Amino acid sequence: MSSNPLPRLSPEDYLRIERAAEWKSEYIDGEMFAMSGASPRHAILSANLIAELNNQLLERPCLVYTSDLRVATDPQRHYTYPDVIVGCEPPQYVDTHLDTLTNPTFLVEVLSKTTENYDRGEKSERYRAVPSLREYLLVAQHRVHAELYTRQPDDSWLLREWNDPAEEIELVSLGCRLRIARMYSKVKFDDAA
Repeated sequence: MSSNPLPRLSPEDYLRIERAAEWKSEYIDGEMFAMSGASPRHAILSANLIAELNNQLLERPCLVYTSDLRVATDPQRHYTYPDVIVGCEPPQYVDTHLDTLTNPTFLVEVLSKTTENYDRGEKSERYRAVPSLREYLLVAQHRVHAELYTRQPDDSWLLREWNDPAEEIELVSLGCRLRIARMYSKVKFDDAA
């Protein structure tokens, strides 16, 4: 047995491997972590959010992206694939490949049992450290529940929560509102979903 630790990947090595890979992986402090597939509920919630945001932002300069676009929260330490991304400033990328955004305005993560602790903890901290990020939404997939972190003028973060399908979430950074009933449209909470 060797006591030598495995060598860490540089961000450049990660991007080279990731761009040639058949599946997506996140990069955290020199290590790659393969991502698993999404549940039907997760996919429906993501699609509903993308549709709602895209419809409301059609006449505005903001761009809505799917989870196929990578985000670098710290180009030296962390690359991830949020479920929904909105950028309202001219896009900035880590390099000329134009596949890794560095300046998102709004991010969404749909929570799953296997990733919820990471999405609420370390990943949330990394997202909130991105200077361009104004709001970060966490959406539960096993019940109606949404949590919105909003950056305040002093760079602190305000957390608000919703559980009522009749309510709306105001996204100040985007100048739009998400109707919770539409977010959860066609989502079934029984095991047959």
